[in-house]
Amino acid sequence: MSKPISIQLYTVRDLCAQDFFGTLEEIAKIGYIGVEFAGLHGKSPQDVAAKVKSLGLKVSSSHVGLPTSETVNQMVDIEKVLGNNLLITGFGPDDFKTVELCKRSAAQFQEAAQLVKERGLRFGVHNHWWEFHKVDGRLAYDILMEEAPDLHSELDIYWVAFGGADPVDIVRRYKSRIPVLHVKDGPLEPDKPHTAVGKGKVPVPAVINAADPSVLEWLIVELDSCGTDMMEAVRDSYTYLTSTGLASGRI
Repeated sequence: MSKPISIQLYTVRDLCAQDFFGTLEEIAKIGYIGVEFAGLHGKSPQDVAAKVKSLGLKVSSSHVGLPTSETVNQMVDIEKVLGNNLLITGFGPDDFKTVELCKRSAAQFQEAAQLVKERGLRFGVHNHWWEFHKVDGRLAYDILMEEAPDLHSELDIYWVAFGGADPVDIVRRYKSRIPVLHVKDGPLEPDKPHTAVGKGKVPVPAVINAADPSVLEWLIVELDSCGTDMMEAVRDSYTYLTSTGLASGRI
């Protein structure tokens, strides 16, 4: 399976804060096909869309706040300008500590998913490790996905493994609802920085190959931190994923 490669721009957030458009140019030079936004760094959606188009990039998705009835129209309007149809949100650890809290979080996600769906876009959740702790014998993630049937999953494969679950199993079980994967790697040890994809302990090929090729649209590199230069890790991740045939790029 080979899917187009994108990058969550949170990975290079410090560079984006200094020179957003220059960083986009560097990402395009490496060969990435797509970008996933985590804010626009003071630029207008129109200017960002024009820059992305000029570089030959596409928008895989955007991380946003939780859409509500008061905010969804403005949020959707922005994403349509950007050329994006997948909005992503995540919640914190305190929102999944009990079954009741899991169900309350799921109800919020389900409502947001319906609001976004009514406007022709899709809505998904980005996980961390806390969704893969057990609550009364069940994974919080399982409760969430059961209680929010219209919710897509942007599965962060590193945090699944870090949380103690098997990312291959999770992808296999939920593959009909996983249009994008956050491909992240590292030592799977607390307080240790991430590594370039392919240099850590996550079984990246097995996880990707467990996905449904008719559903999976993008492989999105995301590194929260790194022990090496971040842009070097971004390049190395691209090289690993494209050279192994797991992802397709422009170079």
